[in-house]
Amino acid sequence: MSKLNGKTALVTGASRGIGRASALALAQQGAYVLVHYNNGAAAANEVVEAIRTAGGRADKVQADMGAADGPHKLAISVRELVGERLDVLVANAGIAKELSVQDTTVADFDELFAVNVRAPYFLVQQLLPVLGEGSSVVLLSSLAAHSSVGQLSAYAATKGAIDTLVLHFAAALGERGIRVNAVAPGVVATEMSAFASTDAGRDFTIGIQALQRVARPDDIAGAIAFLASDDARWITGDTLRVDGGSKL
Repeated sequence: MSKLNGKTALVTGASRGIGRASALALAQQGAYVLVHYNNGAAAANEVVEAIRTAGGRADKVQADMGAADGPHKLAISVRELVGERLDVLVANAGIAKELSVQDTTVADFDELFAVNVRAPYFLVQQLLPVLGEGSSVVLLSSLAAHSSVGQLSAYAATKGAIDTLVLHFAAALGERGIRVNAVAPGVVATEMSAFASTDAGRDFTIGIQALQRVARPDDIAGAIAFLASDDARWITGDTLRVDGGSKL
């Protein structure tokens, strides 16, 4: 696969889970991939080495996406590495908190919105000088944005905000030839969603899905790589459900 030969890509939260799988998928298609991480330096190194061992190009970049200036610092590091052109931005970094409405604190709420909404918003803003004609931005939404799933009200609100940002970003940046879309996974077996790896989690997941297995990170990464590629050149402003037919 070489649909992204000569292209540059940044994947945030790429040291594990969906971000890791996305970084590997983009590299497999030929992109030079920047693997962003916050605390997982060793895991980020493993992703970079896996890409390089397979014959690809990758480097790691660090930034705290929960900090107010985190996206700004990351954008500076990215521009130093890619120069004047970033072709693909996958804003995957995020956090989840399973809390009832009664138990959600202001601190919980603010942290969720800082990482899941504020960070991608200002990362797109700060990278605009190097995004241009043909660039693709992919944000991460969720099944929880349009269906009630567990005790995730505050988290779900952040993903609803992402769906709204997709529309506004796509409309605002279309004249520059920048496409903006999101993928909305259902339940995926990742470290962030340990519940999916339990027997109860598997039974719950299969009970709400048309396809009868629990999703893996690479199931989502394939859709992200598609939206990043020229095959999706006429798709913008869309949130693509990649959830195995959840809650149909």
